[in-house]
Formats: sequence, structure tokens, C-alpha cells
Amino acid sequence: MRAEFLREKESAVKARILDTCTACGLCCDTCPEVFEMGDDMATVIVDGVPKQYEETAQQAADECPVQAIVIERP
Repeated sequence: MRAEFLREKESAVKARILDTCTACGLCCDTCPEVFEMGDDMATVIVDGVPKQYEETAQQAADECPVQAIVIERP
């Protein structure tokens, strides 16, 4: 039962940061549940984007000034 519940909460949506990231921090401000600032660039801190943050993760990708965020959907 628990595994079934967890699968319902998991998302197949993935986020990636390309090496063109300029570390502006916009994604981290927009969706801190998914993105975090690393030493030289932003990083994705989740394996799959939680369903409740898919929209804000996409917003971060759409607003990235160098288009360094890729949102992958199945």
C-alpha cells in the first residue's frame, strides 16, 4: 500500500540544468523546491519534479535568461 501511495506522488517530469547556466539564481528564487545554487551554476535537487511544483519548475525554465533549464516530460 505504501509503495502505491508513493508512486502516486512521484512525477515522471525531470529537470536538467545545461552548462550554459550563468548562475543568475532566477530558477532558485522561482522554484527553490527543485533548484538550488551550486558553486558555479544552479543544480536540480530532486530526482523527479514533485507534481505540485511542475508548474513553477516550468515557469523557471520559461523565464531562464539563457534557456539553461530543460524540463523533460514523458
